[in-house]
Amino acid sequence: MCVPGCQEIVHQALSRRGFFRGAAAAGFAATAISSADAAPAPRRHKAVVDLTHTMSPEFPTFFGVPGVELQKQFDFKKDGFNLNWWRIIEHAGTHIDAPIHFSEAGATVEKISAEALVVPLAVIDVRSRAAQNPDYLVGRQDLLDWEKKYKRLPDNCCVAMLSGWAEHVGSEAKYTGKDAGGSFHFPGFSPLAAEWLIGERKVLGLAVDTLSLDHGPSKDFKTHYLWLPSGRWGLENVANLDQVPASGATLVVGAAKVKDATGGPARLIALV
Repeated sequence: MCVPGCQEIVHQALSRRGFFRGAAAAGFAATAISSADAAPAPRRHKAVVDLTHTMSPEFPTFFGVPGVELQKQFDFKKDGFNLNWWRIIEHAGTHIDAPIHFSEAGATVEKISAEALVVPLAVIDVRSRAAQNPDYLVGRQDLLDWEKKYKRLPDNCCVAMLSGWAEHVGSEAKYTGKDAGGSFHFPGFSPLAAEWLIGERKVLGLAVDTLSLDHGPSKDFKTHYLWLPSGRWGLENVANLDQVPASGATLVVGAAKVKDATGGPARLIALV
């Protein structure tokens, strides 16, 4: 947000006469050229996969209202710069659930350490089961089956459900599965699976390609109430999980660091 005098400062910064001047301009140009010519650092991964949906007022939400609204406050032609004001629901679009979301005294978003947001990613593919049952619950057996194939879940990892629901995001009716009685229908993690991951494995995060860690028909949100109060975080409305391997990728969670936030939009990147 611009404070008094902001517009004048911006206009001054945009002035070529005020910005490029004598030796300062030459020094700046030399630095820019040097940076552009510098060899890029070697990459230790083969691909970068964006696991984030584009947020817009049309994106389906749990509450049936726009998750974000943008109001243009400054226009480039008129003011010399563009700036929007946002009105946003913390838990809409691709976002993070902080422990405080379902607990009385859990950590808020800004208190989640950066180290805890760069983790191994394990993808549990239940697309065939979810296609047969939209209310499918990822259970302990799904996790054990994954381990039979790829070895034990890595310590401090994020376990993600790949249900195939991301492909329905363009249709609110299909994505939410809302019926005539107002109940939702989409897959999620079972409370028993969450309990097992907490007690038997060292897992930091749960992720789903649906609206909620709990499946659609849930009224008690047991998975939320087990997972988040244990000090762990969750990710909802994750995209493109079908583009990363079941094992071996690294997840980077770019969460907005807002004081006292219970969650918020996140840019999720998988390094493969």
